[in-house]
This record gives sequence, structure tokens and C-alpha cells, in this order.
Amino acid sequence: MPVKQEIKFFIISDSVGETALNLTKAALAQYANVDPIYYRFPFTNTDQRLESVLKQALTEQPILIHTLVTGDLSKKINQFASDNNLTCFDLLNPIMDEITKRTQEKPRGEAGAIHRLNDRYFDRISAMEFAVMYDDGKDPKGFLEADIVLLGVSRTSKTPLSLFLANRNLKVANLPLVPAAHIPEQLWQVDPQKIIGLTTDVSVLNNFRRERMIAYGLNPDTAYSDTQQITAELSFANDLYAKLGCYVINTAHRSIEETATLILEHLGLDNYSKA
Repeated sequence: MPVKQEIKFFIISDSVGETALNLTKAALAQYANVDPIYYRFPFTNTDQRLESVLKQALTEQPILIHTLVTGDLSKKINQFASDNNLTCFDLLNPIMDEITKRTQEKPRGEAGAIHRLNDRYFDRISAMEFAVMYDDGKDPKGFLEADIVLLGVSRTSKTPLSLFLANRNLKVANLPLVPAAHIPEQLWQVDPQKIIGLTTDVSVLNNFRRERMIAYGLNPDTAYSDTQQITAELSFANDLYAKLGCYVINTAHRSIEETATLILEHLGLDNYSKA
């Protein structure tokens, strides 16, 4: 087995630093044999604070990754890296420079501007509350108010998807499907375009359910994880999807993000976000 190589990263931001951290993690996801060590330096918005970080960088010799937009801090860190032979990635300023070039508009230089508490922020909170309120079919009336209605048997990622999409300011309700269970009449009143049927593979669902039972300290071999039972549940769900005429997605080998992207494409929102 290859030995993992340790790499140090300094994540430097004049706000919380989530943009730089997430992009770094996205790049590292492509490498199985890298052992990253993250040093996070949020709210680096003064010369004194930056100088302290750079002094430490001389000792640690990390990769510097920053999203500084306050004053001349980005110029100072870029120059320092060049003078001291450190690798440095300025994630925002090259993009901002090109936008300024094309529009002649100067950037505000406001740290954390993307996180401002505005109407869109509160709309997102409202969407999150909606997803929690109408999770697992708690109140079928939510189907009529939702932007998206997710259907699926247990362990097809309904709740995580609901919350992920809520973060895009979309109101999502979901309903767990069980054979012979009553289907709320409100569901038949929803535009089929808004309904997403989630399905999966029998083997994948069997594995998920067994792991869930083990996590609870219970016997994994029950009717809940029985392959014949799972087959019956998925057949019931697929029959319902056909009757509803809704869009169906197999989540078996897809991440939450991938499934959400398919949903947004289906709804024509792939290049648009209420956020």
C-alpha cells in the first residue's frame, strides 16, 4: 500500500474561509495518498494578523490558499510568497480583476459579502424550516406548497436531498413509501413535473439497511433488510411513479450533489438558483 504523503495547507481568509477550504478539499478528493493538514486562519483582516500568519508559514512551508479581498492584504501575501519561494493560490482576485477590466466597476473590498444577512438569506432559512416541517410526510398539505416533492422507500436519501435543495432556497417536502400504505390525496393534486421519484438497486439498499441496523446495535438480518421485501418495496414505488407520471432517479451510485443536479436540470434550474 502506498505511503500517504503529508501536505500542509494554510487556508487564509478575511471572512470565515469556507470558499478556500471547500475548493482545496475538492482538489484533494482526487488524491487517495495525500494526508492533508489544514491550518485555518479566518478573519485575517489586518496587517498585524497577516504578518503573524506569514511568520508561521516560513516555519511550516505550506501551500498558501487565500480569498483575501480587504485592502492590500492579497498583494502583500502574494508578494511575500514570491519573495520566500512559497506556493500561493489567490482564488478570488484574478477573477475580480477580469470582471473589473470588463465592467470598469471597482470591487467593494467587503469581506464575507457572500454571507450578508439579506432577504435571500432569510428565504433560505425559511426553506430549511419548510423541509424539516414537511419531512417524512408529516403533513401532506405541504405537498401543495412545495417547489419539489420527493418520493422514495426508506434509505433513498430523501431527507438529505430535501435539506440540500432547501439550501438553494427551494421548498421541499418528502414522503416515505411503504407497500399498501395510504397515499395522501394531496399528492395526486401536485403537478407531476414537481414530483421526483427516487429509486435504487436492491443490493445497495440491502447494504444500507444492514449498516443502519448494525449502527443501532440491532440484528441486521430482519424483514427491513430482506432482499425480497426490498424488491417488493421498490416495485411498489416504481408502479406509483408510473401512475403519477413523475421523473425517476436511481440514487444507487450517486452522491447527494449529483442527484440534486439531475433534479435541478429536470426543473430547468441547473443554471439558476433562488439563492
